[in-house]
Amino acid sequence: MAFTHDQIERSPTLLIVLVILVVAVGGLVEIVPLFFQKSTTVPVAGLKPYDAARLTGRDVYIREGCYNCHSQMVRPFRAETERYGPYSVAGEFVYDHPFQWGSKRTGPDLARVGGRYSDEWHRIHMLQPRDVVPESIMPAYPWLASTPANKEDIAAKMRALKRIGVPYGDDEIANAAKELEGKSELDVLISYLQGLGTVIPKQGG
Repeated sequence: MAFTHDQIERSPTLLIVLVILVVAVGGLVEIVPLFFQKSTTVPVAGLKPYDAARLTGRDVYIREGCYNCHSQMVRPFRAETERYGPYSVAGEFVYDHPFQWGSKRTGPDLARVGGRYSDEWHRIHMLQPRDVVPESIMPAYPWLASTPANKEDIAAKMRALKRIGVPYGDDEIANAAKELEGKSELDVLISYLQGLGTVIPKQGG
């Protein structure tokens, strides 16, 4: 039986079923081929999994909602690459679960922030952003400096990531908690930021 456009619009159930069908087929056509494309599944040369400090710092980054204002994806346009550096490629993020690409840029993109500023700059910026960027609207995060980095579940987290393909060694997992001893949440967050985008060589370098 053929359905007319009018019949489809007058039947909510039919419309919902057809919309779901179209979205499902379209999604499969777009997504499934990516699983067989090496550039999206093979890590770029030199990429290593996050060590315990950076992995914990990434958790702090997510918990504090940094991704709500900062993307981590340099788009392949001249204006983007001149400001931030080489555009982002999927092979950089194969060990990210989930990746932090985002799309919101209340603040600048952070995909290539690693190594751009000193640890001390980041420390001041997190404690009082306007001391280094007067026009910043970013809130301060003073509690990070006095909160110890969470080492209780880091080994379990790394074991879970290993099960889904992140190549952690047994020694790395066994020593993960020790690596976090004496470190604050601010220390590990800075460690995470300082590693972002450092695998892809900078332009002109």
